[in-house]
Amino acid sequence: MEYEKIKQLMEDMGNSKLTDIDIEFPDGTKISMKKQTNVEANINCPQNVTKSIETKTTNEEITTQINTEEIQGNIVKSPMVGTFYIKPSPTSEPYVQIGKEVTKGETLCIIEAMKLMNEIESEFSGKITEILVKDGDTVEYGTSLFVIK
Repeated sequence: MEYEKIKQLMEDMGNSKLTDIDIEFPDGTKISMKKQTNVEANINCPQNVTKSIETKTTNEEITTQINTEEIQGNIVKSPMVGTFYIKPSPTSEPYVQIGKEVTKGETLCIIEAMKLMNEIESEFSGKITEILVKDGDTVEYGTSLFVIK
């Protein structure tokens, strides 16, 4: 292969989004090229944008603290990340409803994590006063699920 064609191929590779290429020609010539990509992020934000982000975060934290403080009773929290289900199957009745008396160890819901159905049991005995998550919602570790008084 001629030098000019190789040079043109290198330029084309440099201008493309390809990161590597291997070419084998019928005459036995092989060309292998890899582009090293160094990504540096230098983001310049105006100061007022940073302040609004900080303010929003602070307001969200305050709201979360207030909501947790307003809840009276025992809070059952999610022990894992997954999908919250209040029913054992889509056509069956929910495990619990607001106003239902539960005992310690009784199944309250299912959290699906990595295709495994994990039954979440009550840590407290009492009456369900609030269900804080909707059926089918994604929950994270520590998400408040139920309030039991």
